[in-house]
Amino acid sequence: MSHPLQSLLVVACAVLLVGSAVCVVWGEKDDEGGEGSTPVALPRARQRAPVPLERGLVASERVGTPLSAAFELEGSTRHLVVTTMQGDTFWEVIVDATTGQVATVAAITSGEVLTAAIAQRAAMVKAKTSLRAAVEAVLTAHQGFRALRVVPTLQGAQPMVEITLVKEGTVTTVVEPLE
Repeated sequence: MSHPLQSLLVVACAVLLVGSAVCVVWGEKDDEGGEGSTPVALPRARQRAPVPLERGLVASERVGTPLSAAFELEGSTRHLVVTTMQGDTFWEVIVDATTGQVATVAAITSGEVLTAAIAQRAAMVKAKTSLRAAVEAVLTAHQGFRALRVVPTLQGAQPMVEITLVKEGTVTTVVEPLE
């Protein structure tokens, strides 16, 4: 892999991690409405979402191949955001966290989200396993956990998937090869 592409991948991964942390901090104030809240409160709220992440991946497949997915909080509304690709076009698919139905679809044409989608596509092109299959395998191995976030990455030339799980307020991240 060329040096500029590796740098782009590192930047994209860093943006995703920082963005996730910001969502936890900001969303947690909206969710709990108080200053004494702890960062674990948001995952607990996400754990209560009736639609599991893997069902959202299935729903988004009608728009394209899923590249990543994460629960997000916008105001007091929880939804699942799935990035998909179809050909050379990237899509942001919003799945309603209560019904599991696709609520909105918007093309991704610029910015950090596009940069992240390009890096995720690079990982998924080399992957032998779909995101849905990877999430289901990890959930089978971690009984009682729910998936909050799934993001593919390249570690060298190896496609990997990072899955954030939650169970009873405990958040853990599992990294597995996409083979």
